Amino acid sequence: MLLKLRVASETELCRKEVSVMTTDFTAVTDEAIQIRHYLHQHPEVSDQEVATSAYLRDRLRTLGYRIITPAKLKTGVVAELGHGHPVVALRSDIDALPIHEATGLAYASVNPGVMHACGHDFHMASLLGAAQALKDADFAGTIRLIFQPAEETHVGAQEVMESGGAEGIDAIIGFHNKPDLAAGEVGILEGGLMAAVDQFKVILHGKGTHAAKPELGRDPIVALTSLVNSLQTIVSRNVDPQAVVVLSVTHISGGNTWNVIPETASFEGTVRSFSTAGRKLAKQRFMEVVKAGAATFDVTPEIEWIKGPDVVNNDDQLTPLVAETTAKFARVVRPVPSTTGEDFAYFSQRIPSVFAFVGSHGTSDWHHPDLKLDDQALTTGIKFFYYNALNLLAKLR
Repeated sequence: MLLKLRVASETELCRKEVSVMTTDFTAVTDEAIQIRHYLHQHPEVSDQEVATSAYLRDRLRTLGYRIITPAKLKTGVVAELGHGHPVVALRSDIDALPIHEATGLAYASVNPGVMHACGHDFHMASLLGAAQALKDADFAGTIRLIFQPAEETHVGAQEVMESGGAEGIDAIIGFHNKPDLAAGEVGILEGGLMAAVDQFKVILHGKGTHAAKPELGRDPIVALTSLVNSLQTIVSRNVDPQAVVVLSVTHISGGNTWNVIPETASFEGTVRSFSTAGRKLAKQRFMEVVKAGAATFDVTPEIEWIKGPDVVNNDDQLTPLVAETTAKFARVVRPVPSTTGEDFAYFSQRIPSVFAFVGSHGTSDWHHPDLKLDDQALTTGIKFFYYNALNLLAKLR
């Protein structure tokens, strides 16, 4: 259940309006670039961000922040500056991906098979840059920094929530870098920005036999190929064409030699959606199609449905405030909602929040081994956190 915002009167807002053009961010950005290069060079995968967390804690302590990371949170860092309410939280994810880097950068990953291929190093450097600028700012209330683990496995935000790291927050903001937006551009949208994500795994149990005698077995390979095709009709023939649902089978497996029909075959994939109705319908039809198709080929399906994060939903009161502030230092654009998922949704479903896309002028899209981002875009990420934190603190009193 979302908390109710305490919105100040128009007179109070005018009196407490934050000037956004008085801070020189050149030195802050230069340091943030060095921070990003270090973090990019030393990536760690989800829930194993031990060295990353230690690095973040050390820098925050040096800046004078109180480290309040809950004991239950094994990786990640929660820190605060200031006292009392309102409490405005700024969130960055910190984990990397199990991808071998192919950028050729001088600061490429030194950890084989691990890479910041989604730009979480960009997010951390932006938030640390904002933290540096905020330590000298004049404000009433509390700024809480949440450096969240395990976004890529969609469990980190839940870990923060369950540990108590998000208690007492009046508003929370965050962003994801967007390689196809230019440096200096910020995408802000009310309502659903990123999709709900569900994962499925199916094992088809048949009966193995010699390939020369298929009539003696029950072939899970034939069943699998038929099902993969049939599942595509869920979106094309069951979902309203005006709605957004994406179903992708991304991995199939079966057999281990050329002349044996195997006992089992399996496939897995994902469903992305933007509405409760679309999400429910996709799951219902998936179960029906798999069970009916398996029965047709006399194989037994074992279905695992893994519910992921909900839609990242931007608050209708906070979003215009953030857009207005951001427009003073960046070009605000209206982005197309993304069918990728983000576990920031666990915050946005419970706390008034805004999640944005900050242009990073990348060479390729997220999760590519050759992804390179524009360091100069960090200035916009730093300003997004800095100015919106101060403005929300002023307007939520």
